[in-house]
Amino acid sequence: MLPSRTDVVAREASSVIGGPVGRHAAIGRSRAWTPIRVLFLLALCGLALSWFGKASCLQQAPADANSPTGTELRLDWDDQRQYTNLCYADIIGLFGAERLDEGAFPYRTFWFEDGPDGQQIKRYMEYPVITGMYMYGVATVARAWESAHEDWGVPAALDVVLFFNLAALGLALFWLVTIWATALTARARIWAAWMAALSPLVVVHAFTNFDTIATAMVALALLSWARRKPWLAGVFIGLGAAAKLYPVLLLGVLLVLCLRAGRLREFLQTAAAAVLVWIAVNLPILVMYPRGWWEFFRFNSERAAESDSLYRVVSRAAGFNWDVTVLNALSLGLLVLVAVGIGVVALTAPQRPRVAQLAFLMVAGFLLVNKVWSPQYSLWLVPLAVLAIPHTRLLFAWMVVDALVWVPRMSLYLDADRRWLPEEWFTAAVVVRAVMVIALCAVVIWQIWHPDDDLMRRPRRDDRGTGPDPDQLLDDPAGGVLDGAPDRLTLRPRPAAAPTQPPPTEPDLAPTAP
Repeated sequence: MLPSRTDVVAREASSVIGGPVGRHAAIGRSRAWTPIRVLFLLALCGLALSWFGKASCLQQAPADANSPTGTELRLDWDDQRQYTNLCYADIIGLFGAERLDEGAFPYRTFWFEDGPDGQQIKRYMEYPVITGMYMYGVATVARAWESAHEDWGVPAALDVVLFFNLAALGLALFWLVTIWATALTARARIWAAWMAALSPLVVVHAFTNFDTIATAMVALALLSWARRKPWLAGVFIGLGAAAKLYPVLLLGVLLVLCLRAGRLREFLQTAAAAVLVWIAVNLPILVMYPRGWWEFFRFNSERAAESDSLYRVVSRAAGFNWDVTVLNALSLGLLVLVAVGIGVVALTAPQRPRVAQLAFLMVAGFLLVNKVWSPQYSLWLVPLAVLAIPHTRLLFAWMVVDALVWVPRMSLYLDADRRWLPEEWFTAAVVVRAVMVIALCAVVIWQIWHPDDDLMRRPRRDDRGTGPDPDQLLDDPAGGVLDGAPDRLTLRPRPAAAPTQPPPTEPDLAPTAP
C-alpha cells in the first residue's frame, strides 16, 4: 500500500516533500528503511515524548528542606507538582503503595487501610499476576542497581526514579511489540500502524500504568490468529488475561465469527490454550497465597464508580450515589446486552464482519458500560481501532479528544485555590469522549452492514493505477482461517425467491372457421 496515494492525511502531508510518490518511483529497494523500522522510529518518538511528559514528576529535592546541601534526597512533589505539571503516573505512586520499596513480595505481603465506613481493610496487591510480578521484578532490579551504586559507585538515582525508568523501558518494549504485531496483522495496510505509533494517547498514557503489557499480548494474539495459529493466539490471550482482564473478550469475538464460518474446531483450540495458560500462570499464586490472589477480584467488585465512567456522570447529574451491588449488577447486565448485540450484528450482517471490527466493538462496549474507565484504558482501543477503522482523520480526532481528558482530570485533584478548571469541564470531557467512541462504533457497524463502504474490502488500484490488484483483495486481513471462508450459520433472512410466472401460451395458428 502507498499511503501518499490512499490516505488523505498522508497525501496532504507529503506535499512538504514534493507530493505523493510518483508512478515510476523505485519502491521497496532500501534495505535500511523498511516499513517496520520506520514504524519503530515513529513509535520511539512517541514514547520519548511520553517519557518527557512524566519526567517532571521524577525531579529530586533534599529530604531536609532546611538543609539544601544535604545528601539525602526525596521525590519533589511539592505544591502538587504531579497534577499541575500533568505528569502523574500510577507507576510512581504504586512503588510505595504496594510496598515494593520495602522488597515486599506481591500477594503475600498485606497492610491495612481505612475503608469507606471507617473500618480497617486488609489489603494486598490488587493487580493480576503478570502485572504484579512485573512490578516486583522491576523493583528487584532497582534494588540491585542501588546495591551496585553503594558497592561499586554505579550512577544511580532515587529508588523510585530507578523503578519508574526501568518499568518504562520494559513498557516501551511491550509497546514496540504492539506496533510490530499490529503492522503485520494489517498486511496490505502496514503503514496504518503509524497512527498507533504517534497516537496522542501514547504520548500521554504510555507510562501512566502498566497497560502496554496487555496491548502487546492482544496484538500478538491477533497476529497469531491471522497467521492461522489458533493455539498460539490462545496462549497470548491467556497471558493477556493474566495481565489485564479485557483480552478475554477476544474469545467471545472469535466464538461468534467461528460459529458463522463453521470453524468451531479452531475456536476450541484457542479457548483451550487460553484457559490452560491462564491457569498455569495463576495457579502457583492461587495455591500459595489465595487471599492475595483474590484481591484483584475483591477490590474491583467493591470499588465505586470511577470518576471517568458514565455512571459517575449520571450520579452527579441526578444527585445520588450508586449502591455497589446495584452498580455491579447493572454493569454486568449491560455488558451481556452489548455482547448479545454484537453477536446479533455479526450473525445477521450481509458479509461476515472482520475480526478487528468485532474486537473493537467488544472492547469499546466494555469500556462504555464498565464502572471503571481509567484514562490509560483507552490505550486498549488504539491498535484495535487502527485495524478496524481505516479513516485517519476520524481516528486522530478521537485520540486527541481522549488524550485531552487528562487535563481536567488532573484539575480535580488540585486544592480549590489552585484548580484551573471547574469540575463541570471534566464531566463535559468524559461525555464528549464517550460520544466520540460511540461514533466510532457507529462507523464500524455501518461498514459491517455495508461492506462496500469498508475501505479494507474495497478493491484497490495497483501501483500503476490501472485496475484492482488481485493480491490485495482480502476478505479479512486478520481473519486467518476465517479469511474467505464460506458462511455455515447466519441469522440473516434469505431473499425471497422471485415468483414463478406461468409459461407463455403459444398463439393458436389454426385457421378459424368463417
